[in-house]
Amino acid sequence: MNHQAIYNLYPNVVSIDDGKGAKDSEGNSVVVDESLVDAEAARLKEKYETEQIQIEADKASAVSKLEALGLTDAEIKALSGGL
Repeated sequence: MNHQAIYNLYPNVVSIDDGKGAKDSEGNSVVVDESLVDAEAARLKEKYETEQIQIEADKASAVSKLEALGLTDAEIKALSGGL
C-alpha cells in the first residue's frame, strides 16, 4: 500500500520503483517524506479494513432480511452466490 500512499500524497509521481524511488513524468526523482507515507498507508489500511467490515455487515443484514421473508438457506445461497 505504500505505492498508493505515495501516489495519493504526490500527484506528480507517475512511477515508483522500490529500488530507484519515485519519479515524475520527466524521470526526475521525487523526494518523499516517509513519515507522511507511513501515515497515509495506515489511513488506507484502516479505510480498507472498515470497508471490509461493512461489506460483511451488509451481507449478514441481507441474509437476515431474506430469512425474515421466509427463504430457506438453500434459496438464500442460490440467490447470493454462496454468502
